[in-house]
Amino acid sequence: MLRDALLKFTRELSARLVIRSVSETMILVNDDAYSESIALTPEEMLGSWTATAIADLDESHFAKLLATGPEVVLLGTGLTNVFPPRELTFSFARQGIGFEAMDTAAAARTFNVLANEDRRVAAVLYLAGK
Repeated sequence: MLRDALLKFTRELSARLVIRSVSETMILVNDDAYSESIALTPEEMLGSWTATAIADLDESHFAKLLATGPEVVLLGTGLTNVFPPRELTFSFARQGIGFEAMDTAAAARTFNVLANEDRRVAAVLYLAGK
């Protein structure tokens, strides 16, 4: 016996926070525009990110973000990909947490995909023009 399967495709995303756009001067999350670098999870805006040079980042900068229990952390490094210190990457690996650095636009797209898959993702997004 064959049954009819009804499928409904929607554009709705399951994440509460969705990154709508990224420019050199602004990051749009849902309907809120941020003119500074930010940190967030799909459920919570963690606030502005201190203007620390990527080369100077260490694990202590991510304490609030790590307290959310992510399985992967995305670092959006601005207009281009900038590699963070190797020790920072090793620190995340020792904790069993994925850590990926990429330009901010790519990090925003990746965040949305992972969040919509209900993955425990967190992101730090530097403005593209900074």
